[in-house]
Amino acid sequence: MEITTRPRVSVVKYLNTVPLIWGMLKGAQQGKYDLDFTTPAKCADDLALRQAAVGIVPSIEYQRTDRLRVVPGCSIASKGIVKSVLLLSKVPIEQVETVALDNSSRTSAALVQVLLQKFYSRPLVTEPADPQPQKMLQQADAALLIGDPALAFDGIGIMVYDLAAEWKKFTGLPFVFAVWAGDEGADLSSISADFQASRDYGLAHVDDIASEYAPRLGLTREAVKVYLKENIDYSLDEENRKGLQLFYSLAHEVGVIPAKKEILFV
Repeated sequence: MEITTRPRVSVVKYLNTVPLIWGMLKGAQQGKYDLDFTTPAKCADDLALRQAAVGIVPSIEYQRTDRLRVVPGCSIASKGIVKSVLLLSKVPIEQVETVALDNSSRTSAALVQVLLQKFYSRPLVTEPADPQPQKMLQQADAALLIGDPALAFDGIGIMVYDLAAEWKKFTGLPFVFAVWAGDEGADLSSISADFQASRDYGLAHVDDIASEYAPRLGLTREAVKVYLKENIDYSLDEENRKGLQLFYSLAHEVGVIPAKKEILFV
């Protein structure tokens, strides 16, 4: 039996991750890493349990997990409308009191609590739920839906709030949903260049990604291209870092995290 020594990389299975790993799937980094596709929550657990060398970790989990270092330059963020992180509501957002939270989410669940408590002053009750909008809305005023299910949601007959747009409306800053991170004891410096090169290769081949993934999601090629080029930002520039720092501060204020720690990079 062949024993692999390739670093295990925990990867979110949603469309918005694909450009980050396109070089590992199709480009010069192909075959160098053992990719494991899962949910954002499981990516966080894999890193916390040291079951992956590197993972696309929900940004809030950096604050909850010891010994992590962030790979510089890359993230999954939005500078405006994101389209794939939605609050579906039976009532106006100003009246929401109960929210069913998509149990595959960690950062977006925290974002819901920050937005509703900090900016809408809502006395919020939340509960985890499977990402099934109809069932979620039977048990709560509103439902958090993320990823590809949110991207494909038709929005008919319900109020839909884009949470990145809500964040931008109140803060004027982008929102960072996820970052590459790994254990501080691992040799992360040697792989940082690979991860950035894989992202660059993906952004140079968005047309190819759209051709492959649009049929899988029931979307048009153009819709996929617009989403990856305009709704998602894959940098971790100064503006994105400011948004991330503010999110951490507000998450601490509303009790989502017990303390705020400094972001340490590879």
